[in-house]
Amino acid sequence: MHVSDSVSAWILASRPHTLPAIVAPVIVGSALADADGVFDWRSFSVILFAALAIQVGVNFANDYADADRGADTDERIGPARAVATGLLDRNQVKRGMIVAFGLAAVAGAYLIRLGGPAILAIGIASIVAALGYTNGPAPYGYRGLGEVFVFLFFGLVATVGTRWVYDRSAPADAWVGGVAMGLLAAAILVANNVRDIDTDRVAGKRTLAVMLGRRAGRCLYAATVLGAYGVVTIGTAAQVLSPWSLLTFASLPLTIAPIRAIFTETTGPPLIGVLKATARFQLMFAGLLALGVLVGS
Repeated sequence: MHVSDSVSAWILASRPHTLPAIVAPVIVGSALADADGVFDWRSFSVILFAALAIQVGVNFANDYADADRGADTDERIGPARAVATGLLDRNQVKRGMIVAFGLAAVAGAYLIRLGGPAILAIGIASIVAALGYTNGPAPYGYRGLGEVFVFLFFGLVATVGTRWVYDRSAPADAWVGGVAMGLLAAAILVANNVRDIDTDRVAGKRTLAVMLGRRAGRCLYAATVLGAYGVVTIGTAAQVLSPWSLLTFASLPLTIAPIRAIFTETTGPPLIGVLKATARFQLMFAGLLALGVLVGS
């Protein structure tokens, strides 16, 4: 394999379209810290690096496990997977996973100095949750619990944990922001699972979409997307968030096309587009929320 092909294979295995799901809560948590006058660029850089390393490790672990369990087959309509297509072998991806989690641990050592035992607990729990999603004897991603864990770790844990690092506090606005981020991160997974519902069912992968069925899965997607805007509205009305946080509604038009597509399409390319569009508007939502927090501080 040529160097360029090898690099492309590793990029494919890292699933870059999913990375906004972990960047978004770091942006929100850091903006809240800046509004409180405790933001630090070095801390921000290390938090972002550690979060991305964990996410890439998660994606490597999922690529490895899904191929091993037969969930990634030729019938699957989603993006190609590195192990299933033979671009990388299982041992390569396993080593990549170890390296990614190792880099996260190195960055985490610095963050533990700032955030104390709470950050150590978050780091360990995040890696355990990452490995348990599709790996081990009882992977929770195969039992309809994927969205719950994504909501917790890519929403509450990532947002509140980010805010905690700066001054070891977890104010109410971080929890509200975490709920919004968690809903949008869960929406990314719902979009993925609705797309793969037929092949997952055959492979015995009982995602929430498989358990609920396509129609209810589509409704769940819309509920998680629109619910994030409801959370910001409630947070603003309760005076936990600044009224400027309503800037997030500027991203609402971006939700129309993916919601329409997930309710009307069943083929690969349009549903792959839903996942990517959801990741994009989550990142824009986070940026607008961060901007509102900073303007209103």
